[in-house]
Amino acid sequence: MALKIAFIGLGAMGGPMASNIIRKGTPVTVFDISQANLDRVVAVGGTRAASVAEAAKDADIVVTMLPATKHVLDVVTGENGVLDNMKPDGILMDMSTIAPSGTDQLITVCSARGVRFIDTPVGRLASHAAAGKSMFMVGCDDEALFAAVKPLLDAMGDTIIRCGKAGTGIRVKVVNNFQVLSIAQITAEALVLAASLGLDVETVKSVNGSTTATNGQMQVNFATKALVGDTVPGFTIELAHKDLALAMEAAGELGLDLPMGATAKATYDTARQGPFGVKDFSALLDYASEQAGIVPPRLKPAASAA
Repeated sequence: MALKIAFIGLGAMGGPMASNIIRKGTPVTVFDISQANLDRVVAVGGTRAASVAEAAKDADIVVTMLPATKHVLDVVTGENGVLDNMKPDGILMDMSTIAPSGTDQLITVCSARGVRFIDTPVGRLASHAAAGKSMFMVGCDDEALFAAVKPLLDAMGDTIIRCGKAGTGIRVKVVNNFQVLSIAQITAEALVLAASLGLDVETVKSVNGSTTATNGQMQVNFATKALVGDTVPGFTIELAHKDLALAMEAAGELGLDLPMGATAKATYDTARQGPFGVKDFSALLDYASEQAGIVPPRLKPAASAA
């Protein structure tokens, strides 16, 4: 008999990932509080659930992809939530970016309930999720458990990196996002400086790509989003602020001083409070341009396609 797979959380990343599992031929029961998100995945063959409880009922594997620690803990451990409904010997695979302490809580409560747990937070952008090219940072040293979920990971992405025992995946993700989001802010400021100096943005991007200054924000994210005038969110400034705060919280718990991170977080905190909060995090470029009083630099259409 086929396993019952449930996928809870169908936003900019979760929706495309669940859809890719379905397109590869695996039935998936899906739920999201947004009917629009739910409808999109049902349209490609997902089985609609009316609630978390219905989605998780007798599920062998439950995948969660939710915005923040509180959402994951409420959905998983709340009354009539995932753990109250899934098979007691089933698997919970959390792909969310949450506080490491939240993941540790999940590990503990799942163990107490006889549920196997694996953390597999996601790398790369929403465009990669749509293309089935996501990257996963896996916290799991149980080979049978990893083998059970690997077909799902293979359906959603093309890169799997084993990070260690349960809980290490989310810790690597927090560190990686700390770098990504800090680099995004530096990239926005560098482009504003370049524009203010009267430089050609295509030239700046070309030089960046040919030196050790190169980074995925300049060459991929900004180049396909804000630099071509597209700030429709794949990952919002609000969520970026949340993820950067997770890194700073972890640093604080360890007594670490991360001055660059603190400065970047302060910028995200200010940017998210206005209309930029719901825009793609590459819109840091437009925010920095507004603060500088300049027109945001843009690539020419031919350059953006390169």
